Amino acid sequence: MTYSLNGVVPSLGARTGRSIAFGRFIVSPFDPRHRAWEDFLVLLVFYTAWASPFEFGFLRKPSITGLAIADNIVNGFFAIDIILTFFVAYHDKETSLPVEEKKKIAWRYIRTWFVLDFVSTIPYELVVIILPDNIHAYGLNTVLRLWRLSKVNRMFSRLEKDRKINYFFIRICKLICVTVFVVHFAACFYYLLAVNYPNPKKTWIALSMENLETKNLGHLYVVSMYWSMSTLTKVGYGDFHPVNVREMIFVFFYTLFSLGLFAYWIAIMTSFVGDRINRDMNFRNELQAVTKFAERNRLPVRLQDQMISHLCLKYRVDSEGLQQQEVLESLPKAIKSSISHYLFYSLLDKVYLFRGVSNDLLFQLVPEMEAEYFSPNEDVILQSEVPTFLYVLVHGEMELIVHRNGVEEVVKEVKSGDICGEIGVLCYRPQLCTVRTKRLCQLLRLDRTVLLNLVKANAADGAIIMNNLLEYLSQQGGPFMQSTVSDIEKMISQGQTGLPLGLCFAAARGDELLLQFLLRQGSNPNETSTKDRTALHIVAANGNEKCVALLLKFGADPNVKDSDGNVPLWDTIMGKHPETMIELLIDHGATLDSDEVPQYACYAIEQDNLKLLQDIVKYGGDVTLPKSDGITPLQAAVTSGNAAIVRFLLEQGESSAVHSSTKCL
Repeated sequence: MTYSLNGVVPSLGARTGRSIAFGRFIVSPFDPRHRAWEDFLVLLVFYTAWASPFEFGFLRKPSITGLAIADNIVNGFFAIDIILTFFVAYHDKETSLPVEEKKKIAWRYIRTWFVLDFVSTIPYELVVIILPDNIHAYGLNTVLRLWRLSKVNRMFSRLEKDRKINYFFIRICKLICVTVFVVHFAACFYYLLAVNYPNPKKTWIALSMENLETKNLGHLYVVSMYWSMSTLTKVGYGDFHPVNVREMIFVFFYTLFSLGLFAYWIAIMTSFVGDRINRDMNFRNELQAVTKFAERNRLPVRLQDQMISHLCLKYRVDSEGLQQQEVLESLPKAIKSSISHYLFYSLLDKVYLFRGVSNDLLFQLVPEMEAEYFSPNEDVILQSEVPTFLYVLVHGEMELIVHRNGVEEVVKEVKSGDICGEIGVLCYRPQLCTVRTKRLCQLLRLDRTVLLNLVKANAADGAIIMNNLLEYLSQQGGPFMQSTVSDIEKMISQGQTGLPLGLCFAAARGDELLLQFLLRQGSNPNETSTKDRTALHIVAANGNEKCVALLLKFGADPNVKDSDGNVPLWDTIMGKHPETMIELLIDHGATLDSDEVPQYACYAIEQDNLKLLQDIVKYGGDVTLPKSDGITPLQAAVTSGNAAIVRFLLEQGESSAVHSSTKCL
């Protein structure tokens, strides 16, 4: 459900935001059916706006049968509306709470608009009986109905807030309605002054007409409207003008009012047209200033073109309402995050640098990225510049250009989903190439500080990002790129990157220097990565004896288990690494966990690896124990049909009543 500007803002401390259920026979002011009824009444008000001044000025009594019938029908509908209003809830402006008590609704209506609504609904036939004969009852009765115009004003106020309708169109329609009504009312009243003047020959209309009684009302109405419009628009041809004092006084005030209305017209049109004119003027001024600056400083043509293209693109973005970033910044963080996630998450998920990182990090990165437009042939990043932003190309094409001996060479094209500036952002290194657009491009810009702050919350993501970068650069080939990779690896070993790299990252790379640096900086030697594997698990599985010794020296737990139940000693045995490394672990207290030994033994049996099974026994594993489901290694060996393994297990003292074991032998 979309929030409407015509709704009610809840009071501070409101406990719920759900819709309010009104009692029986109480109508919500925002009910669509009630709104439809109000819109229907507005159509009747338009009729009243024409008929009431016409009857007031041109008729002494309801001589036109059709108008009399229409008036009574319209009065009937407004009488129904009076009754309905006693059952329409309202919102208290002081408490901003809905009021649905019938007594309060009735008392509020009676104290405000009831009297005027009731009087304007009384039919002429009843007014004649009530008022004396010397009073122009018919004209007075019709004028009172103009009170209903307040409903039209409320309708226009509501439409001005409707986002589905053009605001300028509504304001113009409102002004046109006001202008037409003013012309119509003035024409009717001016005619009334003429026909009620004691000397009929000294009136404005008598200048060109005689025997007014013989003229039909249609002709007289057109003449009056002609005078009224020509006076309002300040044309005044002079064929009709005031003659007596009454007419002069009326024309004086009417002309004064028309000046105000005309000034209001000018103000409204100026406010709508002025924004566009000011925008165009500012653009021309900026363009002239940039051109003079370029000429004064004798800038090359390429730079001049870039400056002008940038200003033209900025003007185009403002003119077409493409200020996406400004719109996003005006929204609450949750809405902004949802929009950014919908628009850019799938694109960012495919960027090589963020491949494999956690969904939490991606979700936090997306709303921090700002969309930017770049015109064709515009430099995004310069060669040898240390960029503070990295860019992801959303739409368009760019080129990576290398400057060698004053000559530009295109080394690669950047497509949608590619990233640039990552080396400088992550490694504090100058940009290897100039990044230049080929055509209009939309890019996502991410600030280096924002990226590092988000990655610091999860060291594992930092390691993944750095691994992705090194892997990507290694795949590019070429001596220059290999030299760059070597320099980055040296920086990593010295802990000079901005990313929070963990022990598991150093262990996976076998980087003894980085591992030692991190341990001396106070890193936890038992920190875990995916599947609860520690750095000791990783270096033991990789057979890096020096790193194993280093971790044990700094207090790494030799018997820590990962999520699969593996311990570092088992990783070393399974990897067939040197005996000295196994002895190093055992000397520091490493053992094969008795609860997991049956699982290790069954794994060796599944692989038909007798040597691995012998190593389990050699290093203290009891292969006679059953697994958690009750199956012993001997039963698993019998099932696999490996006689040598069955014989070995029996030699280890495994006594089983399994009938199939004797068959196998």
